[in-house]
Parts: sequence; C-alpha cells; structure tokens
Amino acid sequence: MTTSEDPTTLEQLLDRIRDRSRDDVTVTVEGVMESVGPRSFGPILILAGLIVLAPLIGDIPGVPTLIALLVLLTVGQIAVQRDHIWLPSWLARRHMSRDKLVRGTEWLRKPARFIDRLARPRLTYLVTGPGLYVMVTCCIIIALAMPAFELIPFSANGAGLAFVTFGLAIIARDGVIGMVALLVMVISVGSVIRALL
Repeated sequence: MTTSEDPTTLEQLLDRIRDRSRDDVTVTVEGVMESVGPRSFGPILILAGLIVLAPLIGDIPGVPTLIALLVLLTVGQIAVQRDHIWLPSWLARRHMSRDKLVRGTEWLRKPARFIDRLARPRLTYLVTGPGLYVMVTCCIIIALAMPAFELIPFSANGAGLAFVTFGLAIIARDGVIGMVALLVMVISVGSVIRALL
C-alpha cells in the first residue's frame, strides 16, 4: 500500500533515509519511518531488511529482534487493513547513531542500484490480493524466528535479505521477486532450524 510520494526503488529509499538524518546526531525509528512515509508498508519492510543487512548496525546484539518487532507491527497492520502504521512510543523513540546509519546506507547503494534495474511489474497477482497476504504470513514467520537467528552468527542476514525482497516485490508489484523472497525465506529459516537441532 503506497502513495504517489512513496519511494518506489531501493535507491530512492536510501536517499530519503540519508537526507532525513543529515542534520541529526542520532536517528530514531520514528524519524526514519517518517522519512519513508507512514503509509509505506513495502518500503518499511525494505528498511527493516536493510538495517539487518547493513554492517555496523545489523551486527549489534538485539537489533535483529527489535527489527522483528517493527516488522510484526507493520505486517500485522497490513493484515487488519490499516492505512497508517502505528508504533508504540517505546519503539518509535529507539535510536541509533546517524554516522552508522549513513555508512550502512552508502554501503548498500551499489547492490540497491543493481536490484532496482531488475524490478518491474510482473506476475502481479502474486503480490496483490491473496498473494499479498501470503507474503505477510511469510514475514510474520521470519519475524517470529528472529530471536533464534541471533543465536547463529550471520544468519540474521538471510532474514534481512528476505525482508528486502518481500518489500521490493510489494512496491514494484513484481511477483518474480516475490518468489525469490519465498525461496530466501525457506533457505534462511531452514538453515537456522537445521543449525539448532
């Protein structure tokens, strides 16, 4: 669910995050969400994934679980068809260093540009209507599993990649990327389950 002013590419999303935080020493979750748009469910999934993927940010203990809470709140509100994302104040006020956020977004710029060239509307029935709710369910599964991902080094990166691809599939209405996201989810969750058994 997006508006005409919502970012429609990963690079636009990174630009918004960088520009919004330019004059701040620290950046709050609420501030970052405002930069991508409070109605932007797809971009917020991408943002969550990028934070988990970014070096210096996603490796901080507790960050993946915090991001899982953000995702659960986001996709849960998609499920009940809210048109505006609400966050509790204790989560909205959590903050991180602006320098780390900007360095992380700059590191992600090149892969984002590559992915943006691949995304376009395809097999849209997989990412709209019932297909959207399948993706919502998958994101909930990943988010619920996120504390377990923190127990295994670097495994949270797979969850972050899944969030990014699900979010990109939603904003680009690209069912092919949606299928890639499903594959990433199965591999990531499967590898964590195998490692824990």
